[in-house]
Amino acid sequence: MKKLGSVLVALALVGMVTAKTRVLKLAHVVNTKDSFHVAAMKFKEVVEDKTHGRIKIEIHPNAELGDERTLLEGMQLGTIDMGVITDGPIANFLPEIAVFEMPFLFATPQEAYAVLDGPVGQKVLKDLDKVKLHGLAFVERGFRNITNNVRPIKKASDVKGLKIRVMENPLYVATFKALGANPVPMAWTECLTALQQHTIDGQENPVVVIYAFKLYEVQKYMTLDRHTYAPAVIIMSKKTWDSLSPEDQKIFEEAAKEARDYVRKWDNDNEAKQLAFIKSKGMIVEEHPDLASFREAVKPVYKKYGKKFGKLLDEIQKQLAEMRKK
Repeated sequence: MKKLGSVLVALALVGMVTAKTRVLKLAHVVNTKDSFHVAAMKFKEVVEDKTHGRIKIEIHPNAELGDERTLLEGMQLGTIDMGVITDGPIANFLPEIAVFEMPFLFATPQEAYAVLDGPVGQKVLKDLDKVKLHGLAFVERGFRNITNNVRPIKKASDVKGLKIRVMENPLYVATFKALGANPVPMAWTECLTALQQHTIDGQENPVVVIYAFKLYEVQKYMTLDRHTYAPAVIIMSKKTWDSLSPEDQKIFEEAAKEARDYVRKWDNDNEAKQLAFIKSKGMIVEEHPDLASFREAVKPVYKKYGKKFGKLLDEIQKQLAEMRKK
């Protein structure tokens, strides 16, 4: 009987631990080689460590729970807890966040980090609460580059007439129209099929995506034009965020910042290796395009969106001007 009693006590304790364990779903749309997954894994590690396993983070990669717009809508409803989401689709819910993706706004990753982690970026993160979302930190997506299957792109005019997949975001459409392309907004999950079936000529993404998704198998040319720095956000359902205790909210904020710093270093440390691998697979890479021609071509985008983003863009440009003086 004593042995049976011990077993029952042990089972009761296991039940209590299980009952206290909370599982939150974190989703993203890319594969496990991508920087989003690296950020998600680091976030999971820190949260589970700091809560001593009381909160578990269940990661769903590869668009298992839907494309980015679907994930964001799920977060608003509270059916999905959180995700690592590209800035572009978030702009459909909070238009002002697209300001960070103005073409050729940032010259280096360090400039982007200073703005995103500073007063302007943090204000925009807070504004996500207005649309039933909660931003924890800006993580790395990186500078975006054009790939295509038609011809090398050495200057802006070489983009003319190409059918290029862009994110479902008006700013990206405007940027590629200014370059003379035929932009095709579509979800990333659809893009891969479109590239394989040659219904589009190309796409634009950071080096890590081109590497992780083996785009060198379906695309012949790549141009390192770095036309846009695209951040991503560790983002939560406002409903889930509000359900956390103040102590756990602090842990989530700390975990997001640790994941942010970790993945930025990971991405910057690995880009050169990834680019070398892409070249080894036969992709022809134009490393020194005529960027002046690109900047000239996208001037109409600043004319149009300068008014839309107004003071927010002015603040960013002022901060960047001060940084560049030093």
